[in-house]
Amino acid sequence: MIARRVLSANSIRKFARKAVVVTSSSATTNTAVLQSSCSFGSTTAACKKDYSDVIVPGSRHEYGSLGDVPSPQSKAVSWQAAHNVDIQNVTQKALIYELTQQQTRTIESVVPWFLENMPESYFRQIPEQFRMDHIKAVSSIRDANMDLYLNLKSQMPDGREVYTFIRPGTSSGTLLHMLEELRFKDGTDSAEYQPLTRLHVFSSQDETMSLNMFVYGARETRPLGFDVEQLSTPILDYAGQVQAGEFLNDADGRHPAPSPRFEKEQLLKYLDKCSHNYLNFGITNPRRFLLHREIINSVSGTEGTSVNIESEESGPGYYWVDVAVANTRPRNALENVCRLLYLHKFDVTRSRLDVVKDSDNGNITMLRMLVTPSDGSEVSQATFDVLKREIKRAKWLDSSTMNLVFDRYLWLGVVRGEIITGMCSLIHPVLAKENAIIYSKSNILDTVTHKRFIRYAADIASLFMDRFNPHNPLSEEDFESRSQELRKLISSNVEETVALEILGKMLDVVKCTLKTNVYMPNRYALSFRLDPKIMVSPHEAERELPYGIIFVHGRRFNGYHVRFRDIARGGMRLVTPPHQEQYALESARQYEECYGLAFAQQLKNKDIPEGGSKAVNLIDASGMSDTSKHFLMRKSVKGFVDSILDLIVSTDETKENIVDYFGKPEILYLGPDEQVIPDDINWIIGHAARRGYGTPAAFMSSKPRAGINHKEFGVTSEGVNVYLEVALRRVLGIDPTQESFTIKLTGGPDGDVAGNEIKILVREYGDNAKIVGLADVSGCAEDPDGLDHEELLRLVNNTLSISHFSKDKLGPNGKLSICDTDEGIKARNSMHNRVIADAFIPCGGRPNTVDITNYKHYLQKDGTPSSKLIVEGANLFITAEARTALFNEAGVVIVKDSSANKGGVITSSYEIIAAMLLTEEEFFENKTQIVAEVLEKLRGLAKLEANLLLTEFETNGGSLPEVSQIISNCINMAKDALSVALDDLTEQDREALLPLFRAHLPKTMADLAFDEVHQKVPAQYIKNAISSCLASKLVYKEGTSFILSMPKGKLASTALKYIQKEREIAALIEKLDMADLPDEDKAKISQLLEAGGARTALNMPE
Repeated sequence: MIARRVLSANSIRKFARKAVVVTSSSATTNTAVLQSSCSFGSTTAACKKDYSDVIVPGSRHEYGSLGDVPSPQSKAVSWQAAHNVDIQNVTQKALIYELTQQQTRTIESVVPWFLENMPESYFRQIPEQFRMDHIKAVSSIRDANMDLYLNLKSQMPDGREVYTFIRPGTSSGTLLHMLEELRFKDGTDSAEYQPLTRLHVFSSQDETMSLNMFVYGARETRPLGFDVEQLSTPILDYAGQVQAGEFLNDADGRHPAPSPRFEKEQLLKYLDKCSHNYLNFGITNPRRFLLHREIINSVSGTEGTSVNIESEESGPGYYWVDVAVANTRPRNALENVCRLLYLHKFDVTRSRLDVVKDSDNGNITMLRMLVTPSDGSEVSQATFDVLKREIKRAKWLDSSTMNLVFDRYLWLGVVRGEIITGMCSLIHPVLAKENAIIYSKSNILDTVTHKRFIRYAADIASLFMDRFNPHNPLSEEDFESRSQELRKLISSNVEETVALEILGKMLDVVKCTLKTNVYMPNRYALSFRLDPKIMVSPHEAERELPYGIIFVHGRRFNGYHVRFRDIARGGMRLVTPPHQEQYALESARQYEECYGLAFAQQLKNKDIPEGGSKAVNLIDASGMSDTSKHFLMRKSVKGFVDSILDLIVSTDETKENIVDYFGKPEILYLGPDEQVIPDDINWIIGHAARRGYGTPAAFMSSKPRAGINHKEFGVTSEGVNVYLEVALRRVLGIDPTQESFTIKLTGGPDGDVAGNEIKILVREYGDNAKIVGLADVSGCAEDPDGLDHEELLRLVNNTLSISHFSKDKLGPNGKLSICDTDEGIKARNSMHNRVIADAFIPCGGRPNTVDITNYKHYLQKDGTPSSKLIVEGANLFITAEARTALFNEAGVVIVKDSSANKGGVITSSYEIIAAMLLTEEEFFENKTQIVAEVLEKLRGLAKLEANLLLTEFETNGGSLPEVSQIISNCINMAKDALSVALDDLTEQDREALLPLFRAHLPKTMADLAFDEVHQKVPAQYIKNAISSCLASKLVYKEGTSFILSMPKGKLASTALKYIQKEREIAALIEKLDMADLPDEDKAKISQLLEAGGARTALNMPE
């Protein structure tokens, strides 16, 4: 009896410490209980029994070993006799016996309960060893009279890990809460990270226990002797019945319809991609497996989500929710669906997750959930329709939207919530110009979603939805009436100035939105086609308005696309700040960066048919691992591009779902910029084709096979070097082919512009070119005697940064600084200012590196510049104010980016035309010759502008950037005037101008396909091409004063008359060749006629 009493007291003391450990091992698993707890607020026996009658040896207090108030005179003694070995042995044996008997009794009660209450699917899907582990774990907790709250971790022999979560009861949200506890989160950068690949969810029939299993990692190989066809016989047999039409007349319609995908050969190919576990599921439920096959097929190769809901056959009130999500993180898909089911008041009683390979499109996550309303009510079809829509949207919803509509204001609805968060992101860059602190991104969102103002924000979102409702859009009169009423309501009830300003701006957004994809059923993100006036701040200086702006709000990204003409082309860059503070700063200046880059593109696009544009996609990847960041970037590209396509393609779907207040077709082309990779390019072109874009191959330039890779062929650097050579000769008086000169560059040898410029400098000038400084993100190398050419070329050819420069190759005064120390960072950041050189070529770096606050760092102590000549290979490296200050104060001659690096845009334009005129095979077969001709064309155009630039600089004065912009403005002004005037010409007159377009093209391209130009190229593009060719020809030949001296109203007619006179001069020169004059006289007369004949002829009477 003493032993039994001692045991009882000890059991209490042992099991009330919240520390239970159960270990089992076998050939298949090694399982440990990670957590367990006693819920002391519960009615469990361990928390309620009275043990006051138990006297434990060694204690003088009535509460025994759990006593809280021991006698102060007592000494700390063991509860077991310390000096009597016999008593110790007896006590130990009694303890062992009692524990064994008690655990046996517990197991005897748990096993029948477990077998009776766990669902049939549990015993069918879960291996025996796992079931044994679960029973032992549950028995241990029951033996301790504790709540069933434990986490088990199991290691599989193939490296997979299994986490089993056991919880008491089956309350709503249990699965969702478990997901929040999972060990591996998105963004984990650990080498041991494995993705979630499988899920099993079970509930006991008496609703006293939930048991969920999460499997991490994929099985690399199938079991030995695995035969897909033999194993899948039930699936194949059922598919045969379906194909034979045996279920076509079934009244319930629960069977799939016949499909080519169910033919044996096709089905076996699919089965071969499925995991062993998923096949086991299919064997036991072939009907469900084939339904899954159809759902998976609907999203295969896409970024879509498919949802199917049907009632459970066995009883009312239960429903199967099947969800297939393409190319996503399984954990994200699971968490999104669980959250939505919880918010719609559904309990998940059973669930499984499987991952199916989807060729080059990653994987498809397949979720199957048995749900029931938590309150037992009937569910309407309308509820299921809403649930389906929200599950489809969840993949693409930003966390700010999800927090707003799922956690804070359930009544708001997903669409209105997305509109509100989208508008807050859209207006942030505009309001931040007024006060960056008050109108920070977080403050804007917090203000409009405050409980005092959220109703007004919701009303604005409702107005937006009604204005663009494709089935019954608001009339302009009704819209203006409701808009004014809402403004009055807000003005009367909102006193805070900040809230008034934000809500007022949101109303302006509704007015200035011309198109939106908000009603597109399968959209990736939310896009707005905007009237550019919405982005104008009240106090900013007047500047040119863009032609159009598209804003896209998506999951962890916001993107602007700004263009300055109806047909426009420009690069898309991805910006991924490393932390939230930097992200907030980039968000505030995102539109300004995009505008500046697009405007610079407009200036440099003067020689081509397309106007200038730019896209900046700001992505919140802060805190993510490299793997997760890469995944997010690729998703953001897809969301951004798809949402732009929603607004510019004309298909039955867009016509049905988009209300268009702009009313004109829109043509734009993209190109790769920072952090865009070949996989993005291929996807964009393929997706443009799938979406029905007219010329999908032209939609994105730099295609790996049928494109002209800028880095591979150095197209930007080829143009930069032309400007460098002309400026060296005419500004510094240096003949680089004969004399030595020094150069410093920013941008690494692994970069496009810097790497190719190094190759060209070595190719063209050899040892005359001394590269005395080079900096990139990794560090900088400096050598006043010139960095070793062979070592630099090694880095270029192996795509290595400057930090890999061998110190052995440095001269006696050379230095290599790496950005792993503060000193190295300081050296890198200041290299472009410190190092003395004849010329500086910024080939990389963030926009506005040199601005009005720091330009003096570029000057030496005596006020002279560290380099007198700057040729801007990188966009916006120096601000306009800094350029002016450097020229005025130190005489720095700067060749502006819109001139210097236009080689890239010229090449991309030719690539766009090639994609329209030639097939991929035609281009590829003639690529070598076409690329050579393109390079020759861009060098020629660069030389024309460079010489005009220096001539007008020497003649008229002013700074080179001013002259550069005047040249661009003159060409663009003439181009715009001609584009309008060509509409009034007869078809015959327009055809007479077509040779201008042909002469603009590389000869091989023109020879192959120009006779089909009208069939293959949009009419608007042809018109723009003729206009740009004539305008640039006119300005480069006659100068800017010729254009500026003409009234704008006569510009187009004069230009057209000029080309006519030029033809007449050409005819005269041809006759001159046949005249009986000395050859020397003929050459002089021809030269005079070519130089000024057409211009002189303009003033002659007809």
